[in-house]
Amino acid sequence: MPSTLSLDQARRIALAAQGLHKGRPTGPVTARTVGRTFARLQLVQIDSVNVLVRSHFLPFYSRLGNYDRDILQRMSAKHPRRMLEYWAHEASYIRPEHYQDLLLWQKRAWVGASRMDPALRDEVAARILGTLASSGPLTASELTTLLGHVEERRVENWGWNWNAVKRVLEHLFEEGLVSAAARTGQFERRYALTSTVLPDAAAAAGEKDSAAALQRLTEAAARAHGIGTIRCFADYFRTPVKATAVAVENLVDQGKLQPVTVAGWERKTFRHVDSVLPRRATGRALLSPFDSLVFERRRLAELFGFHYRIEIYTPEPKRRFGYYVLPFLLRDRIVARVDLKADRAGGRLLARAAFAEPGAPPDTAVELARELQLMGQWLGLPEVEVGQSGDLAARLGQELARP
Repeated sequence: MPSTLSLDQARRIALAAQGLHKGRPTGPVTARTVGRTFARLQLVQIDSVNVLVRSHFLPFYSRLGNYDRDILQRMSAKHPRRMLEYWAHEASYIRPEHYQDLLLWQKRAWVGASRMDPALRDEVAARILGTLASSGPLTASELTTLLGHVEERRVENWGWNWNAVKRVLEHLFEEGLVSAAARTGQFERRYALTSTVLPDAAAAAGEKDSAAALQRLTEAAARAHGIGTIRCFADYFRTPVKATAVAVENLVDQGKLQPVTVAGWERKTFRHVDSVLPRRATGRALLSPFDSLVFERRRLAELFGFHYRIEIYTPEPKRRFGYYVLPFLLRDRIVARVDLKADRAGGRLLARAAFAEPGAPPDTAVELARELQLMGQWLGLPEVEVGQSGDLAARLGQELARP
């Protein structure tokens, strides 16, 4: 019979699995510490929005505090490579050992050139692969310049222009023939042959056991969750729910997952056997809108009673909380949300709006002020300025004004 857990216990298991259940390291954060954190998370989502800082930097800040972002640059761009770009939850940095498994299960054909004239696509692909074989890593625009322009001569009106090259590059990226060797300062991918970016991938290319691959991905997702449902695990790497359900059954049979019951939850729930249940949670963190703790919105609402929506694409008059809103985790609750922006020219971290959640503890403003000061130090923005919007803004401003 499945063991029964309270909601508080389930929440603490989830926080521990994500490394958010305790305070940050007190000493310098080393590359090894960052690597361990990435191994725990399994992936970090990439997003181009840079209103505060690139999104993949934030999950490490949330868990480690003031760390050197160059560590991530080295992990993703130098051999031996410890982070690799590919499709997962969305565009993500993944652990290289998951790459071949994801190639079997990620189907993002709409991103690339699946609808192009196959003959033209193959022509462009052959020229791209030939160019990359004899050059260093190149951006899409650099490849376009090297390939030159060919007059449009196909029914679909596809010429060898920037758009065609970029689309074929994405097609080759999805197929695993090219990868991102690095990113430029403008966050453009620098493409290279996968055989040069990840040499071990070529050796493993013949392994096509899709069931075993999905089982490995599902266990990795379950380990990162600590506790969750089939839908939670499938959402982590965006694998098919029905196939993930079969993988979960196999993992239960192998003793790697345990069925559990969580008070108030009606869905089948599973706990990874290596998950930890802390006696209490003592952490504090601002979370990226793309943090893996908040990926699955239903789970977020069930665990924390927190209803979250990214409002970047919502017209400004219709936004409830702001443009780039970060949830604020305090101990074992999400107690507030704050709309943040980096004013790099002015050296300021702008909290344009701050809202307390219902039942937020009395020390919410105090702890959020400390968190914003720490984030400002990490980003090199020594001044924190609070706007007037939101029921927490006035108290937050008062705390930040204290000497």
